[in-house]
Amino acid sequence: MSTPPFLTLPKVAVARSLETPRGSFAVHDASPPAGTAVRGTALLVPGFTGSKEDFIALLQPLAEAGYRVVAVDGRGQYESGGPRDESAYALHELALDVVAQARALDGDGFPVHLLGHSFGGLVSRAAVLRDASPFVSLTILSSGPAAIHHGQQARTRLLLEALSVYDQETVWRAMRDLDAENGPRRDVPPEISDFLRTRWLATVPEQLIATGRQLVSEPDRVDELAAVDLPKHVVSGVLDHAWPVPWMDEMALRLGARRRVIDGAEHSPNAERPAETARALAGFWDEVAREADR
Repeated sequence: MSTPPFLTLPKVAVARSLETPRGSFAVHDASPPAGTAVRGTALLVPGFTGSKEDFIALLQPLAEAGYRVVAVDGRGQYESGGPRDESAYALHELALDVVAQARALDGDGFPVHLLGHSFGGLVSRAAVLRDASPFVSLTILSSGPAAIHHGQQARTRLLLEALSVYDQETVWRAMRDLDAENGPRRDVPPEISDFLRTRWLATVPEQLIATGRQLVSEPDRVDELAAVDLPKHVVSGVLDHAWPVPWMDEMALRLGARRRVIDGAEHSPNAERPAETARALAGFWDEVAREADR
């Protein structure tokens, strides 16, 4: 779970709905400041238990770098509605949503760079494998080649079992108690703690169950993705418990992808080291544009 460092949108961003043929999605939409040349559009897809707020600290620096940035709540996540039906959250359905979101954005005349964080990386990969045509690049942020590490699989299965028996409030309290038993957490401001609980309770439980199952069963599709003619970028922190960093190193080699490790970050460089992450992303996207112009 990413913990955003703050919740107030920067002046360059607005909260709105993105309308697509597959439904309406809540987004944070940031535009470059007046006088800044627009270089492209980025669609940011959050992970398991996440939301668009996970990218809030990236909006200002990426907009200032010349990119329109659209961070989205997927179907059933936080402020995007969704049905009480697990089949609606199958990976291929979420992938089709991302393709539709990109097509809804490409009307601004700029290429769409796709970024997926954690489980969002698996969704973004599936979207590109289904239809790469709306995208000009793919960045996989803190996500790996297949299912999460076995230690995290055990934790995720426990969560899935709990969600099948208890209401979300009860499960939330149990997760907080377990975190406390595992050691002290860094100080989180009360408004952030309140947001994390609100987000959890607002997310459709069937979405959590379906996506959690995917996290522990996803096959290796790296070779399929390597065959897609699209610039690729693998970004992570220096430590990751969901997908160990050596797994991501190897994945980047198999993909022929640009690789960047963000110093001082773990599973959520987007929230933990946003300035450094934004520079890495904008640098990659700028490079993609230069290569396209050659």
